[in-house]
Amino acid sequence: MASQPTPAHRPAWPRRAVVTAGMPYGNKNLHFGHVGGVFIPADFFARFLRDVLGRENVLFVSGTDCYGSPIMESYRKLRDEAGCDLSILDYVQKNHDKQAATLDAYDVACDFFGGSALEPAAHVHAQTTAEIIDRLREAGVLEKRSTLQFYDATAGQFLNGRQVIGRCPIQGCKSEKAYADECDLGHQFEPEELIAPVSALTGERPELRPVDNIYFDLPAYLDYLKQHTAALAEDGITRSVVVKTMEEWLGEPVLFIQNKFREAFEAIEAELPAHTVIEPEGNKSSFTVQFPSWRERDAAHEVLNRGGVRFRSGKALVPFRISGNIDWGVPVPDSCGCSGLTCWVWPESLWAPISFTRTALAEAERTGHAARYASLDWHDWWCSEDAHAYQFIGQDNIYFYGIAQTALWEALGCNMQQSTLVANYHVLYMGKKASSSSKTPPPPASELLDHYKPEQLRAHFLSLGLGEKPVSFSPKAYDLRETGKNPDGTPLLARDDKRVIDPVLKEGTLLTGVFNRLARSCFYGVAEKEGDPSSVRTGCIPAGTPHEHVLAASREAICSFEQAMYRFEFHHALGICDAYLRAANKRWSDASKAAKAAQKDDLAAGDELMRQALIDAFHELRVATVLMHGIVPEGCETICEHFAIAPEVFFSWDHIFKTNDELVEMLGEKPGAHRVLALPPRFDFFSY
Repeated sequence: MASQPTPAHRPAWPRRAVVTAGMPYGNKNLHFGHVGGVFIPADFFARFLRDVLGRENVLFVSGTDCYGSPIMESYRKLRDEAGCDLSILDYVQKNHDKQAATLDAYDVACDFFGGSALEPAAHVHAQTTAEIIDRLREAGVLEKRSTLQFYDATAGQFLNGRQVIGRCPIQGCKSEKAYADECDLGHQFEPEELIAPVSALTGERPELRPVDNIYFDLPAYLDYLKQHTAALAEDGITRSVVVKTMEEWLGEPVLFIQNKFREAFEAIEAELPAHTVIEPEGNKSSFTVQFPSWRERDAAHEVLNRGGVRFRSGKALVPFRISGNIDWGVPVPDSCGCSGLTCWVWPESLWAPISFTRTALAEAERTGHAARYASLDWHDWWCSEDAHAYQFIGQDNIYFYGIAQTALWEALGCNMQQSTLVANYHVLYMGKKASSSSKTPPPPASELLDHYKPEQLRAHFLSLGLGEKPVSFSPKAYDLRETGKNPDGTPLLARDDKRVIDPVLKEGTLLTGVFNRLARSCFYGVAEKEGDPSSVRTGCIPAGTPHEHVLAASREAICSFEQAMYRFEFHHALGICDAYLRAANKRWSDASKAAKAAQKDDLAAGDELMRQALIDAFHELRVATVLMHGIVPEGCETICEHFAIAPEVFFSWDHIFKTNDELVEMLGEKPGAHRVLALPPRFDFFSY
């Protein structure tokens, strides 16, 4: 039989922690995938860490990704096609405000949710960008390269990344929505590799013209990335999707060529740089050409194109672009070797959480709240060996955070601590990939709140287990399947069919039924009641030690929950709470019934049984409330309020193994004398 976790074998946590949530673009409000797949898991973990490490030792930062071609292109369409008269900064600010309001409505409590182009973070972000680029230049890992960029001769201008669309050239990728140098699935490639490019401005095929940009020597960190990825594979906590995706990028530079081009390939093979041909295995339809480095592979493109040989690229490390030449971006310092450039949105979004950290700390100091954080020096949060960063992202962004960021952090040479990446799979919608162009487009996250309460959705999203596989979000309120006929003969839709169970409400019944019942029973059980002779009705938590089986069940739940959080198994953590609450509620139900039955024959004996039942139930309620705090914070904080114990004490894991008597004594009170806040009649902690 597997041994159960015990307090003596608790996981080791850092002294300080930064939690980040992948930044949404500033061209729209949040969709449900942003909220359910990234922000709610990040908020759950950040709240948990605040309880474990102390509020002053945790920073939860995120913000709107304000710069880059996606925002420029969305703004251009709005301006040119809809007559929008906002400036691009006002446009981003408006969308940022919507995003912030949505997160607030879901009770996502960032310490700082800013914007890379919005004050108070904008000037800090620009400064951070300049400092990082200068440091990389001093380390000798930046180079100026002349590369090709799409140019629309009809429109008479260079095209930004989102103004070109084609098919992804990466072998095995089926994306039909690829842009100048990346597809919507996160694959990176050179512009000249894009298949069938079309200008979004004119619909014409654009030309490729040379431009100068600054690149980071990412391939130089291949060995470091291999070692780092191997360590992640063995650490027992990094999700397999992170390791698998990173490993895919660490192979040799190769091109895949269909067998039907073999004769054309052999005709020009002598002109190719050094290479090795790997013959196809079995019935594979293509052979592989492997090169010593990305330089030889890229040099082969021209030769193959000239010979009429079509090819697709394998995943491999290539120089990581730092700069771009679009106007809407953070300026790149001229000291890097080029003038008039801005930073490409992806690298600056990687260090935006550092900018947000610096901004949050500076704002705390400026507003007289310096004591809110254990340190006001950002290095103590990102570069100290006793600190750690946990970054919550979607699976499409693993290349940037896992490959590019890891190498950049190592290159900076200032003891930057590598982050733990918590990547979730896609949240599907009604069983299919969510798409705004589909027949049934998914609702915005804010609109879901017209049909469900935030805590229902928080619990449901956390139950999906997105760390293991893509899972469908299928809210009944939006289910348009036909399940029968109405009396008038019109189609009966699932959303209106009482026989159809709403999967979103499954976890909500735990809250409104089991959790709510246990909390109400405790507080009403000790409520002073005129004419009731029971000795437990003192308005106070009764003194006494819980039964050993209650203490044992609580210890097991606490330790199992903490282990699940350490491994980022949030659906499992919720399952532990579910089982613990149901068992606690059953114990209360059985014990209270026995006590009431005994009171009929012997009031004193019955009272003693009821006292013990309440001692047990209050202990289990406090433990459950601490565990559930990050999942459903509003209801749990209301329970804490009625315990009449300060939240920083009540939710602290420093006290989670204490009995209520021990906690009350720690507060300087006598066990049995701590008064709880009385509940109004028919009060619900969770009511939906």
